[in-house]
Amino acid sequence: MPHDSINHARIVSLIWGIADDVLRDLYVRGKYRDVILPFTVLRRLDTVLESTRDAVMEMKKLLDDAGIVDQDAPLRDAAKQAFYNTSGFTFKDLRSTANKTRLRQNFEAYLDGFSPNVQEIIENFDLRHQLPKLTKADALGALIEKFLSLDLDLSPTGLDNHGMGTVFEELVRRFNEDNNEEAGEHWTPRDAVRLMTRLMFEPIADVIPSGTYRLYDGAMGTGGMLTVAEETLKRLTAPSGKQISTYLYGQEINAETYAIAKADLILKGDGQAADNIVGGPEWSTLSNDAFAGQEFDFMLSNPPYGKSWKTDLNRLGGKSHVIDPRFIVTHDGDPEYSLVTRSSDGQLMFLANLISKMKHHTALGSRIASVHNGSSLFTGDAGQGESNFRRWVIENDWLEAIVALPLKMFYNTGIATYVWVITNRKEERRRGKVQLIDATSWFTPLRKNLGEKGVEISTTDADRVLQTLKAFDQADDPDHSKVFDGVDFGYSKIAVERPLRIAGVDPHRVYKAAEIKKLKEEGVRDESASPVIKKALPYAAKPDPLHGRYKAVIDGRTRVVEYEPDPELRDTEQVALTEPAGEYADGIEAFFRREVLPYAPDAWIDASKTKIGYEISFTRHFYKPTPMRTLVEIQADIRALAAETDDLITEIAGED
Repeated sequence: MPHDSINHARIVSLIWGIADDVLRDLYVRGKYRDVILPFTVLRRLDTVLESTRDAVMEMKKLLDDAGIVDQDAPLRDAAKQAFYNTSGFTFKDLRSTANKTRLRQNFEAYLDGFSPNVQEIIENFDLRHQLPKLTKADALGALIEKFLSLDLDLSPTGLDNHGMGTVFEELVRRFNEDNNEEAGEHWTPRDAVRLMTRLMFEPIADVIPSGTYRLYDGAMGTGGMLTVAEETLKRLTAPSGKQISTYLYGQEINAETYAIAKADLILKGDGQAADNIVGGPEWSTLSNDAFAGQEFDFMLSNPPYGKSWKTDLNRLGGKSHVIDPRFIVTHDGDPEYSLVTRSSDGQLMFLANLISKMKHHTALGSRIASVHNGSSLFTGDAGQGESNFRRWVIENDWLEAIVALPLKMFYNTGIATYVWVITNRKEERRRGKVQLIDATSWFTPLRKNLGEKGVEISTTDADRVLQTLKAFDQADDPDHSKVFDGVDFGYSKIAVERPLRIAGVDPHRVYKAAEIKKLKEEGVRDESASPVIKKALPYAAKPDPLHGRYKAVIDGRTRVVEYEPDPELRDTEQVALTEPAGEYADGIEAFFRREVLPYAPDAWIDASKTKIGYEISFTRHFYKPTPMRTLVEIQADIRALAAETDDLITEIAGED
């Protein structure tokens, strides 16, 4: 293990040990995080500010004496950081306070002395609410003493900014495992993030010009995706001498993880980025968009999977009253085309939020990488939100590729996951096409599982994915890469009706609605009976049996009529949008005449119920049948089982 990794693991163990030593009988194990995470942040801030404390205090006095109210900028300058503390206290000063009541007062003054951006971090950690319990148990002083241990060096000289981020992430992971939290709710493994950022940047790295770029994550977690994306963009463009600057933007509803993300950015010296992220319980991305109307160059997210967003849906007005332009769009002539998914799973809503922020008037447009579970590929019937979303993205030709990741990639789940790569500036060769990459077998096993995570995507594995993506239709690897026309994923869902047939029905009269209702309730269904006629069309109407218009004699005259459909015989069929029309008007008619009419000659299509849907099935496209066992192998197993049974019987008999 590299030296840095050993040091990070040692620090995490030391901090974890503090939790066990000080909080064991005071908090249940799942609540250690409420104290340990904010104290880790505070101790790091404390070490960073130590060298400029006197300069900050002098500046504070100078500003107060001059009656200057807006003191933030000069105090930041004095601290030489994007944050400061004007309390005059440090952890070392607090340690010398023996009286526990006075210690609490001094500690509160210490917290109050931080700059407004750090105050927001403290508030979202909800640390002040822990102080009464810590004080009563005389644990506050013990915590401060433990965090001042010489073995636990959280200063910039002992741990650089990246290392501090790694320590944060590992602590969050361990706390999440203890709490058995939902998969991927707080943060995404770095190997997955690196792959996502490469998928986003690498295909266009050569054409990214020098300039300023805006990066956004709508489900930010601890902010790792944004910082890795920033690093990746600069690394890929540096060899060609590009001058790249970035602005980071993000939103996160979880208070703790938002606090960590903001603290991490501040500690890295990126105060502006810290000011550009928004979070806390009132800042749900779906119902309270902090960046409405803004556009970004590059976006990425790991939204929550399978998590109810019913509260957000209610805030948006309920499913039938949503008017947010992120989720109600114009498509295929429908000005109220709904992308609103089931309230039980809102992951595609997060992706719709990203797409709503794409740039449409720049040369590069926008690129998006978002990771989802398998339900985003196929759940939702034709006309429902999930299917509508897939149709919208594919028919607008924004979906570049989907990459299936290995199982056991994430810390709290072993489920299948997929990275969606989306852009509104496809290469010419990719126009109208979608590439599916099965990277489930491209992984490197970990020597020891980290939670549920048993594999990682190494640099070599990621290189293979990127090479396959760039090769596109030239990739000679059909087991792992396939290219489709976007329309290949679409289908028409048609309603197949058959007439209601009731014994004794008059085939030459039209039945009223009340009569039909009574027939359904009291009549006897008979397949040989005449169909129930519900409507006679005008004399000029043309018969069209395919769509339920038939000839019948009514009052001695031939009319075109419609039969009452029998709900018990109603069925649906999915017809691929690519179904060949052959000699017929369209693929639907060709399918219907081939697959339905031979078995139900009286059936028709209710065209008013036809809906278009889209689904993407990796299983179908990359299915590898398991070879059947040979007869010799089966016989050998039977013999082995028989021999084992004989041995057991002999052994039992011997015991008797």
